[in-house]
Amino acid sequence: MQHPKKTVLVYVFDGFADWESSYVCAELNQTDSFEVKTVAPDHASKRSMGGIAVVPDYALDDVPEEFAALLLIGGNPWLDPTSGIDAVEPLVRRAREQGALVGGICNAAAFLAEHGFLDDCAHTGNTLEYVQQCAPHYRGAEHFVEAQAVADRGVVTANGSAALEFAREVLRELGAKDDPDAWFKLHKDGFYPG
Repeated sequence: MQHPKKTVLVYVFDGFADWESSYVCAELNQTDSFEVKTVAPDHASKRSMGGIAVVPDYALDDVPEEFAALLLIGGNPWLDPTSGIDAVEPLVRRAREQGALVGGICNAAAFLAEHGFLDDCAHTGNTLEYVQQCAPHYRGAEHFVEAQAVADRGVVTANGSAALEFAREVLRELGAKDDPDAWFKLHKDGFYPG
């Protein structure tokens, strides 16, 4: 008997950095265990930074009760308090409370820092100085790690140049790949390394 697939939510908005989610979404959606669904502030189509239009599966007010992970993809709106991006904060809090994995890459990591989600766990971002500049309420500097991606206590963070590393850590945390390191090496080095 096949078990129902677990849902991984990817937050989309106008200007989201589509390439930062491409590896992880493609891999998760090909498994027998996970399905990727998009969530946005509303049901209107969203256009990525690369010009790709996405019709969200869910709006913030009709997200399913249970989900395995919430992935926040980078983009400039995370740094603009007038963009309405803060509307996702209650969903992030809910994900943390119910034990779902939360991932934030690039400016989404700064958003997590600003809202206190990184105060007590190891994490990374575009640089410590950048996170401090973009997140004035950030109190987790002692836990900042200079690495492409970091996973700790149910939170995965990555800088904006680390789409592959972000994917590897999410895949590892969700148990979605038997050997996430081999997968990473193939995609990083290719068939003909160095």
